Amino acid sequence: MATSPKLDAKIPGGQLAEKWTKFRSTVPLVNPANKRNIEIIVVGTGLAGASAAASLAEMGYKVKAFCFQDSPRRAHSIAAQGGVNAAKNYQNDGDSVYRLFYDTIKGGDYRAREANVHRLAEVSGSIIDQCVAQGVPFAREYGGLLSNRSFGGTQVQRTFYAAGQTGQQLLLGAYSALQRQVGLGNVQMFTRHEMMDVVMVEGKARGIIARDLISGKLERHFGHAVLLCTGGYGNVFYLSTNAMGSNVTAAWKAHKKGAFFGNPCYTQIHPTCIPVSGDHQSKLTLMSESLRNDGRIWVPKKQNDTRPANQIPEDERDYYLERRYPAFGNLVPRDIASRAAKERCDAGYGVGASKMAVYLDYAAAILRYGRAEANKRGIQNASEEDLKVMGKEVVKEKYGNLFDMYKQITGEDPYEVPMRIYPAVHYTMGGLWVDYNLMTTVPGLYALGEANFSDHGANRLGASALMQGLADGYFVIPYTIGSYLSGEIRTKAIPTDAPEFVAAEKAVQDTINQLMTIKGTKSVDYFHKKLGKIMWDKCGMARNEAGLKEAISEIQALRKEFWSDVRIPGDADEFNPELEKAGRVADFIELGELMCIDALNRNESCGGHFREEYQTEEGEAKRDDENYAYVAAWEYKGESQFELHKEELVYENIKIAQRSYK
Repeated sequence: MATSPKLDAKIPGGQLAEKWTKFRSTVPLVNPANKRNIEIIVVGTGLAGASAAASLAEMGYKVKAFCFQDSPRRAHSIAAQGGVNAAKNYQNDGDSVYRLFYDTIKGGDYRAREANVHRLAEVSGSIIDQCVAQGVPFAREYGGLLSNRSFGGTQVQRTFYAAGQTGQQLLLGAYSALQRQVGLGNVQMFTRHEMMDVVMVEGKARGIIARDLISGKLERHFGHAVLLCTGGYGNVFYLSTNAMGSNVTAAWKAHKKGAFFGNPCYTQIHPTCIPVSGDHQSKLTLMSESLRNDGRIWVPKKQNDTRPANQIPEDERDYYLERRYPAFGNLVPRDIASRAAKERCDAGYGVGASKMAVYLDYAAAILRYGRAEANKRGIQNASEEDLKVMGKEVVKEKYGNLFDMYKQITGEDPYEVPMRIYPAVHYTMGGLWVDYNLMTTVPGLYALGEANFSDHGANRLGASALMQGLADGYFVIPYTIGSYLSGEIRTKAIPTDAPEFVAAEKAVQDTINQLMTIKGTKSVDYFHKKLGKIMWDKCGMARNEAGLKEAISEIQALRKEFWSDVRIPGDADEFNPELEKAGRVADFIELGELMCIDALNRNESCGGHFREEYQTEEGEAKRDDENYAYVAAWEYKGESQFELHKEELVYENIKIAQRSYK
């Protein structure tokens, strides 16, 4: 298999461990005087966007940052709970840069680019140093050292955390750095602005069209380069753990302007979510993967057991992850844990009213922590009740806000009864195809964080999303962007009344006018829910050829219905959330079709992509390394028309093997 001539990953030569060091030492630079004349647009202000905007402005570039929220602090990165990975080896338990690299490649089922993943592992330690310097309140041990916990897919403790609100604390650190640059005048911040399209001038990305969401006014903005830091597209499923505003519009508009879309079918289903409670629910709530550190996951051994959890004796419980994967137990990667939960529920062992849930139980952990606490206090022969009281205090310190959240949502006390959890859509490993420099196939257009495909293969390990977003923004793009901008120092700012800007704005306005004049009978949410059901049923945790073909036909029909019968109240030249949603759902419909096309094309199972036709006798994913060890990079060719380009994945430093967590 050969890599498509349209794809050049620009991976540096030399030994894997030396590639990034050599690159940084030889990449072209832009001198400080020239940086002051170069303008960069950053779309999205989550961890990747805020860190990139702050870093580039600190270096001297003129930066414009855009977010559709009322503040960068509202970015969805704030929702991340569990932690951020780094190869610090604080526990002296055998961790290293290479082990983090290997765990990430293996966790992604050998479908990620080797050089990018190793670079991520290399810079991971610097992320922690940067964030500590910013004042991020990481959890600490009694002696003052930063604390670590385990996450799925690893046998070491490398996850740094701030209780159950790590994303929020990291985002506040990046936000502080960003606001410092805003205060200095180096960053111009545009809140309540949504990017509607990329402006191309002579084949290069030279700006964006943005809509002021308060007034409805369209604006033109020039940039020598455009960085998309706009997150993932999990809301294509309607119900997901993503914030309701999370969308794919920026990336999709870039795709339609020539940026190839990489591995769109790779979706992560998170095993630890609060189950769906009713038809009117608009999003799902994630319970952090960190809870799998101490919680034990089980179902009754008897089918359709209706007894309350605490009335089921120990010998009548099936701790199925510990039984099937003894080496990793409850800390197997997310895709494996999710499919195992689905299998148990489908087989009739599910719990709760819907029978689509399993138990996450903290009773054993509470007693274990209680015994340790009793020993610390020198208490001999403590009663079980006393042990529970002391154990709950320790659990509360580690996971208290997560337990409180669960109780508020479900009305059940997880200190007293096991939580009920079930898998849900969480993260998307696919995204815009980028080279080693994080540039898309469109010159001058970059994608960072979850918006690109590059680091997680077919399955992301827990606590690696925050790691990638911060790595890309703080430590990768400040170097790699110089490779492009060093050739742009003679490019003067292009006036926004140039024909290309005028044409791009007109195209956006025409689409808005088209949406507003349909005046159909069905709401935007009607179409979004309908799309979500198609995607979950036929391109969700399990896929098969017949279902995917049906899904493609159903999505094409849904698209026609949307453009003939959607109803958008209000006007375009005012604050209009329904118009915002309509544009995003229109993009989700087109993306959903490509996701199904990609899933249908990939005749193997790997990571989060589970084709029912391709599984082992034990029900595990069965890869086809001979025919599918490539990145699928799709080129937009028109409505329902996509051309596949392949980037061959070459592993020179690890041996590809069947993933085993037994």
